[in-house]
Amino acid sequence: MTHEKQVITTVLRLTQTGPVTKDLLRKHTRLDTALQNKTLTKLSEDGLLKLRHNLIETSSSQRVNLAFRAIMQGEDLEKTCRFLKWTEFEGVTAEALQVNEFKVLRNLRFKHRGKRWELDVVGFKEPLIVCIDCKHWGKRLNQAGLIKAVEVQVERTKAFADALPNYWKKTGLNKWKTALLVPLVLSLISGSVKLHNNVPIVAILQLQDFINILPFEAHLLTHFNQQSLLPEQKLTDYCK
Repeated sequence: MTHEKQVITTVLRLTQTGPVTKDLLRKHTRLDTALQNKTLTKLSEDGLLKLRHNLIETSSSQRVNLAFRAIMQGEDLEKTCRFLKWTEFEGVTAEALQVNEFKVLRNLRFKHRGKRWELDVVGFKEPLIVCIDCKHWGKRLNQAGLIKAVEVQVERTKAFADALPNYWKKTGLNKWKTALLVPLVLSLISGSVKLHNNVPIVAILQLQDFINILPFEAHLLTHFNQQSLLPEQKLTDYCK
């Protein structure tokens, strides 16, 4: 194991509940102090963690980026994913949408035809509604698993599209004339399948590129259209 990969995986493990000291990190890595500090400084300069005196701090986005770096250096995917929280993965996704001026709802719950549904992250930017399933997979799924994930997300997105007229006004969409809903499956790293039935499967570090091209290519992807009917029910009643 390289020194950097060793430091990264140990930082990920130790900072799951908050900042840690350099002394505690060194106790676990057993690296020479100078070598560990040199590695930490490099990671800090790359924006992957924050050093504050003797403390090491990591944000949700930094932890996801650290995990990706470790995996790219050959660390086991399943082992690395165990150090990430589900909420961190969703949080980074929501943050990326918000930076691009999307209104975001997380863990969005709604009812349709007597059934309760939930979407991990939904981004709203007229006329687009991106319905994202954040897959915090601890291992690479085979093609059948990826296809199943896509099919389930398409079903969720269609249900939300059908139910949307009941929730339009209170979500601030009452001024929209139409909406185009796009299902998306998001994973930590790229899989063997990147598109199934015109539904994208996107690695989280490629999310920004996807957001950039989405306005121009959304009509080419699987999508559902809906018109404004000015309903009265409040969508956020079903959100955490």
